[in-house]
Amino acid sequence: MMRRLFLTLALLLSAPATWAEPDAAFLAKRAASQLNAASLALRQADKASDRIAALTQTVQAYESGLVAMRKGMRHAAIREQSLQLEFDAKRDDIAQLLGVLMSMESTSPPLLMLHPAGPIGTARSGMILSEVTPALQAQAEELRGQLEEVALLHSLQQSSAEVLANGLKEVQTARTRLSQAISDRTDLPRKFTEDPVKTAILLDSSETLQGFASGLSHLADDGEREIDLPVFADAKGTLPLPVNGTILRHYNEADAAGIRRPGLLIATRPLSIVTTPWAATIRYRGPLLDYGNVMILEPSNGYLLVLAGLNRVYGEIGEVLQAGAPVGLMGGNAPNNSDFLSLSGDSAGSTRTETLYIELRHGKETLDPEPWFAPKPD
Repeated sequence: MMRRLFLTLALLLSAPATWAEPDAAFLAKRAASQLNAASLALRQADKASDRIAALTQTVQAYESGLVAMRKGMRHAAIREQSLQLEFDAKRDDIAQLLGVLMSMESTSPPLLMLHPAGPIGTARSGMILSEVTPALQAQAEELRGQLEEVALLHSLQQSSAEVLANGLKEVQTARTRLSQAISDRTDLPRKFTEDPVKTAILLDSSETLQGFASGLSHLADDGEREIDLPVFADAKGTLPLPVNGTILRHYNEADAAGIRRPGLLIATRPLSIVTTPWAATIRYRGPLLDYGNVMILEPSNGYLLVLAGLNRVYGEIGEVLQAGAPVGLMGGNAPNNSDFLSLSGDSAGSTRTETLYIELRHGKETLDPEPWFAPKPD
């Protein structure tokens, strides 16, 4: 019986420790710092020379911080559960072994001499005890460290919950202020002025996105201005994605119904901000066919960038936007704390409920947009 218990302890001591990877506390603390920095930026945005740019960056900072906070707190919760399972698995064996050792320690020497193997057995038992005691002490130190880690993780989750709640509230404030600032904007250059009649005729006569895109040149009047923009062809491989998200379907990849579309489908979180990855002219904004709200941008003559599936679009047809300017928001409802921290699904799963469709056109041809965007860091 005793030999089996010592073997059990040896196995426990030889098992490698399970450490959080990446470190949950570090992730959560870094995310809290990001959200605190975003909160400071929100308070200072009204003083910025370009209020829209400042608020756009603030919203993006909140979105990144909230994603990082969710990741850190999920890691903390998973790590805490893992440690609890370790405690539960070891509790019976360690308790049983400690009982035997305490019984041996309290037994008087004359009784120890009654060992079934005689004095030699008694000596061997003493040798085993002297060898196991340091290992048992090391195991106790490890368990104490794990208990301290559990207490730290629990405290961290409680303190992070308040930061998270403030972040979710303040990002909504930042979005509202951004929308208002865009409504008040009057200083954007215009390449042309929209003809609403031509726009309505084109919408009524177009049955496909390709047909609509081909007719966009007729929306401008004869007084279209020449505006210098950076060379878009040189941007291939360097563009940021218009939205913080994950590629759900690639160019011409079939969906569950077997439908293929010549663009990318990006899974995003609700209310994510969408920006133009390159300086561009707004050629169209509004509902289009079955694509929902659409923003069609012209980054250079002959090129069109189609962003479809937005809930809200910003700007007016004919306006010229700088790279990184906001063009709209995704749909969905703002999550609450419990929804945001749900442990079901992963970072690309249940929390990314909205989809943005991205299509890139050159003349009458579609291009695979994916090579135009910079690879996301791991």
